[in-house]
Amino acid sequence: MEGVGRRGVLGVESPDPVLSLFGALGLGASAGTALVVDMARDSRVGTERTLADLLEDGPALHELSPTRTGVAVISAGPVDVVAGLPLIERLAANWPAVVVRCSADGWPGPTVPVRPLLPGLLAPTELIPAVWQTVVGGVRPPGPGPVLPRLGPRSARNLLTGRLPTRGRWLRVWERVWEMPWA
Repeated sequence: MEGVGRRGVLGVESPDPVLSLFGALGLGASAGTALVVDMARDSRVGTERTLADLLEDGPALHELSPTRTGVAVISAGPVDVVAGLPLIERLAANWPAVVVRCSADGWPGPTVPVRPLLPGLLAPTELIPAVWQTVVGGVRPPGPGPVLPRLGPRSARNLLTGRLPTRGRWLRVWERVWEMPWA
């Protein structure tokens, strides 16, 4: 799916911090080339410069657009969405896709909820359109939306160490998410 043109900007949120990180990276990776802006306060994603730095100093020319294919990640630093929105919109003008990792009410644009399909008492009950992540012993989704296959251990390790997951079914489901209407 690389080189498919503009995708736009989508937020990704999940009550599970690992799932929100995996979701943001997966959605970005499925676009081929993307910028992931990590607005999550629980984030440990370390980047040399943060969105706050870019707001204070101004972005360098090489930060305004991709210099290679793949996913670039920038942490927000100590800046909120409202203050960062004009810069995110400026970056989105030159990036094929931008993913904003945020809280449930933390992004004013279209946002993709990502929910785990946990079993038993933890089973989801929200009747919302979402991306549903299967887990061992999980349940069927209560609402509409694509269901992700289980993420393999190798792909999970890759994501946790800053590498992209291997191409496969998991990323192919994320590719479809770009084409769906999200409120």
